Amino acid sequence: MKLRLYFFLSIVCSIILPSTAFAGGKTDTAEKTVVVYTYDSFASKWGPGAEIAKRFNEQTGYTVQYVVCEDSGAVLSKAIAEKKNPRADVLVGINAFLTDKARSAAVLEPYTSPNLDKAVPQQVIMTEDNLLTPYDWGYFAIMYDTQSKLPAPHSLEDLTKPEYAKSLVIMDPRTSAPGLGFAAWTKAVYGNDYLAYWKRLAPSILTMSHSWSAGYGLFTAGEAPLAVSYTTSMAYHIRYDKTDRYQALVFPEGNMIALEGMGVVKNAPHRAAAQAFVDFMLSESAQEVLPETQWMYPVNTKTALPESFKSVPMPEKSLNLSGTEAEAVADSIISVLGK
Repeated sequence: MKLRLYFFLSIVCSIILPSTAFAGGKTDTAEKTVVVYTYDSFASKWGPGAEIAKRFNEQTGYTVQYVVCEDSGAVLSKAIAEKKNPRADVLVGINAFLTDKARSAAVLEPYTSPNLDKAVPQQVIMTEDNLLTPYDWGYFAIMYDTQSKLPAPHSLEDLTKPEYAKSLVIMDPRTSAPGLGFAAWTKAVYGNDYLAYWKRLAPSILTMSHSWSAGYGLFTAGEAPLAVSYTTSMAYHIRYDKTDRYQALVFPEGNMIALEGMGVVKNAPHRAAAQAFVDFMLSESAQEVLPETQWMYPVNTKTALPESFKSVPMPEKSLNLSGTEAEAVADSIISVLGK
């Protein structure tokens, strides 16, 4: 997903990236290959994919082939379309809101990695049977431009105040993970009264963008002082922009947790390789690549965080919502907003 401030072209799912590009130039063989379906930014030149494939190859001898899709939803959809004749071994990038869909589609099989219990906290476990294994996580948040003339809001309710009219950029919950995360966040806080909250919030919304990159670009361009994103967006600005101008806000009512997982494909052509890849993704060797490429927290708590993460605030309360509930909330919100 991730939080790189680049506006890049989408890559269609049918493209299989050359394995040698990610495996130190070794020749691919059917016996020593793992086919990984993932989203575009994971396998992009600024993402973690290339380095992870290189390290995985050096450690195990397996060559990684990435099949790149536009987003996590497309990753799952492609696997579902190929269910009768699976081509993928591992799906990488299935966010928590897609868990119910992945389970009902029956395209994955549970796998409990021996590395899972060594360092991964219970807080980020995605499914009890390990149908999906987490590899990074974070929190959805409101990002605030400290150079704006508005004071920082201190809660979701503060965002509805008249002083924040036309000041917030949100993303479409039907097409954007942060958009869906924010929608789910409001449901987790307000329960059955969440639609009343959205009616109060509507005057504060400047625009609802199709994607995170488009919406967040408006925020960093100074078009709005507030935008939906992740707390770890702050780390990006500290690392690359050398500024703490953009602050992540954590609220006392809690912030919605963001989880990304991977799963072994049912009847995968290279099942042993798939399990080895999941194991490796939980290792410190892979986990240390994630913070400043995915701009999320590694799930392995033994992994040292880079300096850019040291100032990122940690919410005191984590909120969660099932994917089925989140999708229903998204549809209702769109109706309220008249989109």
